[in-house]
Amino acid sequence: MSDNDAAPQSSPHVRFGLELRRSRRARQWSQVELGKRLGYTGAFVSYLERAKRAPTREVAVKADEVFETGQKFYELWRKYTRAALLEGFPEFADAEAKCRRLRTVGLIIVPGLFQTPAYAAALAHAAVRRGAITQTEADERIEYLAVRQELLNQKAPPVLHAVLEEGCLHRAIGGHQVMAEQLRHLEELAQRPNITIQIAPFSLGENLTFTLPVVLLDLPDHSVVGYAESIAKGHLERSRAAVTAWSREYDHLLVEALPRAPSLALIRKARKEIQP
Repeated sequence: MSDNDAAPQSSPHVRFGLELRRSRRARQWSQVELGKRLGYTGAFVSYLERAKRAPTREVAVKADEVFETGQKFYELWRKYTRAALLEGFPEFADAEAKCRRLRTVGLIIVPGLFQTPAYAAALAHAAVRRGAITQTEADERIEYLAVRQELLNQKAPPVLHAVLEEGCLHRAIGGHQVMAEQLRHLEELAQRPNITIQIAPFSLGENLTFTLPVVLLDLPDHSVVGYAESIAKGHLERSRAAVTAWSREYDHLLVEALPRAPSLALIRKARKEIQP
């Protein structure tokens, strides 16, 4: 593929390869020489440049190091990865990355930010087996989730509040070992000063105020946006009336859900039932 074979806007995948080739030629390096600097073979560089292999986060970070390009290749990798996500989700992820406070309701499964790698992999691979996504898309989603979760370990992380429906604790995603690890992870997260996890018990019945997972984000400009998903796509809600209504329903749910300490005790109990 020559530099003129495809427009850079045609796809993030192609754009990554074109930028890699242009940067290499500007340094007058062969593919073999660049491969050595990246820690890969010249053949691998050739595949990347011709968009025959998917770039990885590690390759992107290393390319920025080698070419001293800041985060150019990293951002191209992010755009490539995000192309496989649910419509509307990349816009939400951008808002999530800069939020000051995040409130979420988890139904059926543990929300992404709180998932362990094994739990996330079990969900993604199940989607592959069903034919809903490809293996490459599954790998991209798992890798992108790891990037999103860097939010939890920032020097000044946002305030996070999650209300999880009790079924999240008992639905054995990935089998007993994976689920026990996931519950232990929730225990650890729940003890961080900026994270509160409450459980909405089965006994709430019809008083569970949400029937779909919802996220509310407080942004640096003091605005609040909401996010919800259907099967087909995600939607970032900016309407003040809608977000206010969601916030009101969330506050009602907090009153009905178990307090922090009993919620942590229920998480521990669920884990011990799986793995004494």
